[in-house]
Amino acid sequence: MYTVMFKGLITNNVAEKVLDLFDEMKIEPDQFNLSTLFNACAVLNNNRAMKTGKKLLDEMPENYRNNNITSTSAIDMLMKFGDVERAERIFRSIKTKNIITYGAMVKGYVGNEMFEKALDLFEQIHLSLTSVIYTIVFNACAKLCNDRAIKIGRKLLDEMPENYRNDVVALNSAMHMLMKFGDIQSAERIFRSNKKKDIITYNAIMKGYVGNEMFEKALDLFEQIHLNFDSVTYTVVFNACAGLANDRAMKIGKELLAKMPENYRNDNITSTSAIDMLMKFGDVESAERIFRSIETKNIITYGAMAKGYVANEMFEKALDLFEQIHLSLTNVIYAIVFNACAKLCNDRAMKIGKKLLDEMPENYRNNNIISTSVIDMLMKFGDVESAERIFRSIKAKGTNIYGALMNGYNLNGESWKCFKIFEEMKEKDIIPDEIEWNILIGACSKSGMLHHCQYIVNQIPLNIQNKIRTQNALIDMWGKCGSIENAKNVFNLAVDRDTITYNAMINGFALNGMGTQAVELYREMPNNLRNHVSQICVLNACSHAGLLHEARTIFNEISLKTESIITTMV
Repeated sequence: MYTVMFKGLITNNVAEKVLDLFDEMKIEPDQFNLSTLFNACAVLNNNRAMKTGKKLLDEMPENYRNNNITSTSAIDMLMKFGDVERAERIFRSIKTKNIITYGAMVKGYVGNEMFEKALDLFEQIHLSLTSVIYTIVFNACAKLCNDRAIKIGRKLLDEMPENYRNDVVALNSAMHMLMKFGDIQSAERIFRSNKKKDIITYNAIMKGYVGNEMFEKALDLFEQIHLNFDSVTYTVVFNACAGLANDRAMKIGKELLAKMPENYRNDNITSTSAIDMLMKFGDVESAERIFRSIETKNIITYGAMAKGYVANEMFEKALDLFEQIHLSLTNVIYAIVFNACAKLCNDRAMKIGKKLLDEMPENYRNNNIISTSVIDMLMKFGDVESAERIFRSIKAKGTNIYGALMNGYNLNGESWKCFKIFEEMKEKDIIPDEIEWNILIGACSKSGMLHHCQYIVNQIPLNIQNKIRTQNALIDMWGKCGSIENAKNVFNLAVDRDTITYNAMINGFALNGMGTQAVELYREMPNNLRNHVSQICVLNACSHAGLLHEARTIFNEISLKTESIITTMV
C-alpha cells in the first residue's frame, strides 16, 4: 500500500510528501518501499533527502543489497547527491548486474560531468543495449566531443538496431551529438528519416544549427513547425535571433516574444534568452521591462542584463545593476563587471573594479577569461605593475592572457616589453592567434625599428598574413617604420580591401612625404569606403608635401566638414 502511495506522490511532483508519509510509517520498509523512497530522495536532492536517503541505505538489510531494483535506485540517488564513490561501491558489490544497473551508473557519471568514466563503463557492457543506454552514451559523446567520443558515438550510431531508429528520444540525442561534432549533414539525414518528429526533435536540430552558427537555417526550420512550442523552442529561437540580429530576426523574435504564453514568462532560462536577444537588437527598454517582470531573478538573468548594458555601451548602468546584486557571483559576472570598469575607466569604475578584484575568491583567480578581463582592466587604469602581478600569479596561461598583457603594454607606452613576452610564449610553445600577432605588429609600429618588424613578420604564419586585419596592421606598421615598399607589397596582395586598408596606405604615403601617391590612391579609393579618417590622412599628406592646390580641391569636395577636417586644413 505504501509503495503505491509513494509512487503516486512522486508522479504528481510532491516527493516531499513521500518523506512525510515515511516518517509516519510504523513498520520497517520492504525492498519495494526502499526503492521508491530512494527515488523520492533522488528527485528532491535537498538536505532532508540526503539525510533520509543515506540513513535508509546504511540501515538496509543485507539481503536487499543484491536486489537489482533496490540497488539501482540507491545508485541513482547517490549519483544525484554527487556521492559518486559510494555509488561505485554499491555497483561493484552487485554480483549479477543488469542493463538497468549499468544505465544508472553511466547516467550518473554524465550527470556528474565525468564523461570519460561514462565511456569507460559503456565499453565494459556485454549485454544487449536499451534505448536508454544509446541516449545516455550519445549525450556523453556530445559533451566530450573529442576524438574518442566521436569514434564511439559514430560507431554506436552505425550499429544501432533498426527498431531503435524510430525511438524519438534516442534519435534526438543522436542528432544533438552529431551537431556537436559539426556533422550537420548526418544530423539532417536523421531528422528527415524520423517519422515521429515531436517538438523536442525540432528543438534538437534548431539548437544544433544555433551551436554551429547557422542562424538562418534555424529560423527556416522554426517557420515549418506546426506543433505547440515548449520553453526550449522559445529559448533556442530567441538565441538564433540574437545571433543574427538582422531585420528578419528582429521581426521573428519580437513577434514570438509578443505571443509567448504567460506561463513561460517566469521561466528564467527563456526570459534570459529574450533579454539577451533584445539587448542584441539594441532594444534596451524592452529588455529592462522583461527583467523587471521576472519575480525570482537568478544570477544568469543579472548576467544577461549586465552583459547587454556593456554591449550597448551603457557602462554606468551595468555598474548600477551590479551594485544591486545580492547573490553569489559567477565567473561570468566577474568578467562582465571588469570589462565595464575597463571601458569606463573613471574614479567610480576604478574603485568598483579594484574592490571586486580584492574580494574575488581564490578559485576564480586561475580562470583565464576572468584573468584576461582583469589584466585588460588594470592596464586601462594605467596600473601596469598590478597587471603584471596578476599575470605572474596565473599557473596555466592561455594565449588570450598573453594578448591582454601585450595590448596593455602598447596602451601604456611600454611596447618594448611585448617582445620579451613573445619570447616567453615561444619558450612555452604557446602559439599566438590572429589577435596576438596583430598586437605584436602594433608593438612594432610603436617601436619604429625595422629589425623588430622583420623579425616578427618572418614568424607570422601565411594563413594569418593573408587575413585582412593582419594586412591592415602590416601596412600601418611598414608605413610608420619607413618601409613604404613593404607596405605597398602588402597593399597589393590584399584582396578584400576595406576602409582601414586604404587609410593605412594613404597614411603611410603621408608619413613618408609621398603626397602625390597619397592623392592618387585617395582618388582610386571607392567612394563608399571613404570616411573622415581617409580625408584627414590625404589632407595631411598634401600638407607635408606642399600640395596646396590638391588639398583645396579635396577639401571643397568634402560635403560634411568635421572639426578635425577643418583643423587639418588650417
